[in-house]
Amino acid sequence: MKLAYLAPEIPALSATFVYNEILALNELEHEVIPFSVHKPIMPATDQHLEQLSSKVIYLYAASKKKVFFSHLRLLTKKPTHYIKALGECVKDMFNVSILSRDARGLFYRFFYAARLAQELKDNAIQHLHVHFAHVPTDIAMYASMLSGISFSVTAHANDIFERGLLLDKKVERSSFFATISDFNLQYIQQTYQVDPDKLEIIRCGVDSRVFTRKSSTAVSSPVRIGVVGRLVEKKGIDTLISALAILKIQFSDFIVEIAGSGPLEEELKQQVTQLDLNDNVVFLGPLPHDQVVKFVRELDVFVLPCKKDKQGDMDGIPVVLMEAMMVGTAVISSRISGIPELVIDEETGKLIEPGNSEQLAGAILELIKDEALRGVLINHAEKKVQQEFSQDINAKRLETLFAESIGNL
Repeated sequence: MKLAYLAPEIPALSATFVYNEILALNELEHEVIPFSVHKPIMPATDQHLEQLSSKVIYLYAASKKKVFFSHLRLLTKKPTHYIKALGECVKDMFNVSILSRDARGLFYRFFYAARLAQELKDNAIQHLHVHFAHVPTDIAMYASMLSGISFSVTAHANDIFERGLLLDKKVERSSFFATISDFNLQYIQQTYQVDPDKLEIIRCGVDSRVFTRKSSTAVSSPVRIGVVGRLVEKKGIDTLISALAILKIQFSDFIVEIAGSGPLEEELKQQVTQLDLNDNVVFLGPLPHDQVVKFVRELDVFVLPCKKDKQGDMDGIPVVLMEAMMVGTAVISSRISGIPELVIDEETGKLIEPGNSEQLAGAILELIKDEALRGVLINHAEKKVQQEFSQDINAKRLETLFAESIGNL
């Protein structure tokens, strides 16, 4: 198949699952043309991405003159498609209130959809797949109408819980609408009136050839605890730091490495200082994805205590949890969103209530002290990821859905 992929940023350090999915489809001998709304603010720099990066077409980087001529070409060659697509866009604008910022945003994205539609036709694309159900899906659904080429979606978290604009229309217009967890699927069904037959669960997968199991489950001295993620509220890094102050009263032989950057970095560093944890906590900054495997493999415990932020946003199922589980590092996370579908408490890891630093301190201490429990959780965790969150398994599921979408044209 000849496919196109669209995401907010490709290749982005914060969305490695997008380019890994493209690479997995390439291995299945499908050609994928990558499109990105923006140029990445923090691009992924893995060496094996050079070829993919060179092929990315950045939609918003196109001159308005070039986009305008795309509109003229589409109007001239397929006037019926064009007028119908424009009519749907105007109806959508009225649905969200014609004078609102949302309406202006839809029209802006319709404008750039012509650029995508023209590229899809010029490259003889058979099907377009989109990651994230907000801005890129707005562009994709209008590009699909303008070009007559089918599209599908993978929705994640923020794009459902906080930015679900016209989500019912997006499900209706897509050939299928996937999301990463059963939690998300149930939320969509309960919140929007949509055709359940259009909904699919497609996990974000991990490459088991890269994230290979380490040989030992023994803890080091000092015990190495770590986390990888953007330093934003929903990751719960403040909960982890508070838990460390509690843990230190009972057990002090630990070092915590925080890999990532973000708007809360200075605030979190101040929290570390206030709790007298400077000797125990190190901020590493952002890690290139090809260094993540080494980082999580060398940890004794991986902790990601996710929570809902003030805007209602929360993580879906963070891929880095799967990566840590695949290499044989014990994990702790929170009972929130789809995470319990991966981290099953006392079976594949430990779960705490979001924001509960006392529970988190207890869970860390238990994993440090109880070698037998740690070994059982690690073994079950690796099997869980292999069976359900493997990149190969999910790429083949997508392959089948894409083929069905093309067949239904």
